[in-house]
Amino acid sequence: MATPRVVLPKLLVKPVGRAISDFGMIKEGDKILLAVSGGKDSLSLFHLLRHFQRHAPIHFDLGVVTIDPQVEGFEPQALEVFFKQFDTPYFFEEFPILEQAKESMKGDSYCSFCARIKRGLMYKVARREGYNVLALGQHLDDLSESLMMSMCHNGKIQTMKAHYINDSKDLRIIRPMAYVRERQLADFAQSIKLPVIADSCPACFTMPTERDHFKQWLLAEEKRTPNLYKNLLSAMRPLLDEVND
Repeated sequence: MATPRVVLPKLLVKPVGRAISDFGMIKEGDKILLAVSGGKDSLSLFHLLRHFQRHAPIHFDLGVVTIDPQVEGFEPQALEVFFKQFDTPYFFEEFPILEQAKESMKGDSYCSFCARIKRGLMYKVARREGYNVLALGQHLDDLSESLMMSMCHNGKIQTMKAHYINDSKDLRIIRPMAYVRERQLADFAQSIKLPVIADSCPACFTMPTERDHFKQWLLAEEKRTPNLYKNLLSAMRPLLDEVND
């Protein structure tokens, strides 16, 4: 079966290439494991990394991992069929995160607990399969929302890093879409009909999240200040790189 051909817009390729270069995210011989939930962001990043795998002057390998939290209504199993089209190593891990949260969660939000468990499972797969880099699909909107949440709720100027090393010092974590806007990814996903799988986590729908509150606030503010996200990126830039500081 022929590998599907995907045409990537320059509006995505340029900022991702710039972020990879600015932060030294990908090195010769890297084995990159991409975390894919089935959402538009991680699926778009898959195509972007494949593009750079073909066109970058260095060689790197690419694999994909999906963590299934075994939440009713969330069916990511169809992703395996999608990745087979591209002859990409695919790893699927199941773990009853919601049930575990009921037993073990103490004074933490479910979203934080879930993220921590998922990250641990991704690390486990990366180590088991010999990958040294974990790629995540957060974008500029995510980083901006995290910045505002941290300042307003914790009194700290911090956000997600674009490139850092985990506590065990055996994996690098990269966010190649740190310069990309969410709406660009939504347009791309729709244009090529990516097989997006809706997130059915019950915790995300019981009440509006703080992240959603800041997302809507920032988008409203952008109407008054068109350069808002460009300015936020400029302000965050010194915070984003831990590896090359």
